[in-house]
Amino acid sequence: MSTKAQQLDGAQTLVKCLEREGVEYIWGLSGGAAIPIFDALVTTKTKIKLVLVRHEQGATHMADGYARVTGRPGVVLVTSGPGATNTITGIMTAHMDSVPMIVLCGQTISPMLGKDAFQEADVYGLTMPVVKHSYLIKNVNDIPRIMREAFHIATTGRPGPVVIDIPKDISATPCTAPLDVEMDLPGYKPEIDLDIAGIKVIAEALKKSRKPVLLVGHGVLISHATAELRQFAEKLQAPVTTTLLGKGAIPESHRLSLGMIGMHGTAYANKAVMDCDLIMSIGSRYDDRIIGPPARFCKDAVRIHVDIDAAEINKMITVHHACVGDAKKILQELIKHVERLDSEEWLKHLDGLKKKYPLKFKIHGGLKVQHILAELSDMTAGKAIIATDVGQHQMWAAQFCKTEKPDTWLSSGGAGTMGYGFPAACGAQFAAPKTQVWAIVGDGGFQMTMCELATACIHKLPVKVIVMNNHYLGMVRQWQELFYESRESGVNLEGNPNFAKLAEAFEGARGFTLKRGADIRKILKRAMDYNDGPCIINAEVEKATNVYPMIPAGRPIEDMILEAPKTQMEKPTGST
Repeated sequence: MSTKAQQLDGAQTLVKCLEREGVEYIWGLSGGAAIPIFDALVTTKTKIKLVLVRHEQGATHMADGYARVTGRPGVVLVTSGPGATNTITGIMTAHMDSVPMIVLCGQTISPMLGKDAFQEADVYGLTMPVVKHSYLIKNVNDIPRIMREAFHIATTGRPGPVVIDIPKDISATPCTAPLDVEMDLPGYKPEIDLDIAGIKVIAEALKKSRKPVLLVGHGVLISHATAELRQFAEKLQAPVTTTLLGKGAIPESHRLSLGMIGMHGTAYANKAVMDCDLIMSIGSRYDDRIIGPPARFCKDAVRIHVDIDAAEINKMITVHHACVGDAKKILQELIKHVERLDSEEWLKHLDGLKKKYPLKFKIHGGLKVQHILAELSDMTAGKAIIATDVGQHQMWAAQFCKTEKPDTWLSSGGAGTMGYGFPAACGAQFAAPKTQVWAIVGDGGFQMTMCELATACIHKLPVKVIVMNNHYLGMVRQWQELFYESRESGVNLEGNPNFAKLAEAFEGARGFTLKRGADIRKILKRAMDYNDGPCIINAEVEKATNVYPMIPAGRPIEDMILEAPKTQMEKPTGST
């Protein structure tokens, strides 16, 4: 046993384990049950930087943004009870989007577990549905093993969040276990042997296709397979459409790129899927925002699915061929077995669809969200990191902010978490301090986590925030207009603050107001030039503009709406 290890208590051992895993930052908010761990960040003289947030949800989203940019787990540290429960939204967001995260929670002392002690919560039970794994530490000498296992679980296979609940007496008890210990995970085997036979079957199916579409999801980015994906698509000469989280898997300026598919995807991507003779999903879940009624989706096409999670195969739609494994390894092997397809007529047809159904907006009239985002995309040339909140602005950003590089597009996909955008942008800025980071948020979502302006100011994070201020919960209002005879209920955000003045209330922040299309580039340039703290651009955009194209929830792709309908529509069967 190490003499040094014998001198450490549980909290100090935990910090040493975090150092061993290469942790740079911990995002957290202190409290009684977590005091020993916060104290250990001082007594161990660690180089790990503590980022004190203003709300635990902000901590999880910052860790999430950091993880998506770096590929390394973001680490969160909170106290027991409400401190821990405030992380659940962020944990769920990471879980649904397969983001590696470690959440450390202080807990009441071991003798009081299950006795409704002050600030006690069953964190293990509460988080169970939205984690990859959970631990409740009952023996201080288990800390080194559990910490090593947690990072391994969070980052291997299909990544995800791991929660570690640590009673206060455990963190304060001397630890005699060595830091270098073996893991004990007999049932966890994330390594998957390459299915060569299955890959060859897929290659044979591809050879027969004349109108293929590659549907690329977040899994390609997670496995760092963007170079292989591009090589594969170019060798086949097959067009690529991405999910919301797949943006960046191929440069969106590439001829083979069709942009985003789905409810608010490009018309030409959706029409390509309607007409294809083969669709191959790589690292995508075939989620409900894409497929509509499962029986109607690509019913006459050959359907292929490549995913690291076997549970996703045939979950949403039945496929003809599947291969379970890491996208990078599968693509590397698959490239060896395919040749260029006879797809030139198909590509010319799709080029024609791009010209016939371009993304567009009218410049005249009030200030348009689309206009702001198109100018931002042009000025940043795909070199900035874009983080979005959830709502209309998110869909417009996906349409008009062209993503040219991997890991530069951050958005809450599966959970659709309002409040995600700004703290995720802060986490991304910690991860990439020399890269320009923009948060595209709505006035509704921004107010859920705008308290993190204080965190951004203290750390002089030059995050640029555009608040698309339409004084509405815009996406819900759009649905009420289209499907509920314009009966507005619970969507009018009367009482919004002046966001530019709000920014100036935080020392080090800058606020700008944008009201005219003619001023867009000027205001964006001012924000780009200020790098001593965050900037808030209060964009007073049109109140009642709708996002198109649109496929009503639960409807097939064939029911895509290209522009505002003239009559009231039938209520959709799916969620917003």
